Amino acid sequence: MLSPLAAKAADSKGRVYEEDQCGFRTVYQRDRDRIVHSKAFRRLLHKTQVFLAPETDHYRTRLTHTLEVSQISRTVARILAYNEDLTDAIALGHDLGHTPFGHVGEAVLDRIYPGGFKHNEQSLRTVDVLEETSRRRGLNLTYEVRDGILNHRGDVRPMTLEGQIVKICDRIAYVNHDIDDAIRSGILTLEDLPKDDLEVLGYTHSDRINNLITDLCTNSEGRDVVELSPDFSDALLDLRSFLFRTVYRSSDVRTKSDLDKVEQVITSLYNYFMDHPDEIHGIYGTVREEEGTTAAVKDLISGMTDRYAINMYEDLFVPQGWRQL
Repeated sequence: MLSPLAAKAADSKGRVYEEDQCGFRTVYQRDRDRIVHSKAFRRLLHKTQVFLAPETDHYRTRLTHTLEVSQISRTVARILAYNEDLTDAIALGHDLGHTPFGHVGEAVLDRIYPGGFKHNEQSLRTVDVLEETSRRRGLNLTYEVRDGILNHRGDVRPMTLEGQIVKICDRIAYVNHDIDDAIRSGILTLEDLPKDDLEVLGYTHSDRINNLITDLCTNSEGRDVVELSPDFSDALLDLRSFLFRTVYRSSDVRTKSDLDKVEQVITSLYNYFMDHPDEIHGIYGTVREEEGTTAAVKDLISGMTDRYAINMYEDLFVPQGWRQL
């Protein structure tokens, strides 16, 4: 039984291309399944979240971040009796357009691509244009899922309460798991975290997640908007700002040499394919024919995993003999 405020599958605005309904799954379940089976979803396993080239297997990747967002979002949706299938589909698809090398890679591509690059826009483009099924180009997702993917960041509020859940839970997830990774790496200790924020949110990872979910559900129940209470919202935003100062821009996480290397890899690959458009194949070759080389190169680079980009760079720019040294 869903809340009267929940998005109902039967009331969906539908898809760009009409399809026969499935006898067993709702339209949102089908969207979720299409995302999970997509190539872009599988590539998230080898895309950086925060730590570039981590030396252990326990740091988050873009895929594990996505799964944590999904788990937190589904919990909130279930408590509020909102549409869990729609929530899950948006959460699983929200970061499909991320570049290799995390936000560092996004910043580089944003700088060199004319018009700029935003991963939320690329996520929507990925499901609309770059993924393919046996029937057509794109996954042909419902309007509500596409809206949630596009507006999971930025100033525009998603049209559904389920999309709003994902937008907030994305921040809840990355702030808390990035603290966890930073403490594990030795960059931070619990004592370094702002005490005023911990007094509100909690002193352990599990307490913070639980308290944020509780506050979000309590403050949003029965309302036509999903949002944290002012105290919890302020504490979470302050903790996020603290992470930007101490972790995301930390020399321990991203040394200048690493930043230079990421810029070198992405810029070199971008310029190479701009100069050699005939080497762009597959779906990206189709994009080049339809929209031009610049769009195709942007799509190609953003779709790469960290290791694919590194291997491609070595194949193109590092002499074979040097790789054995």
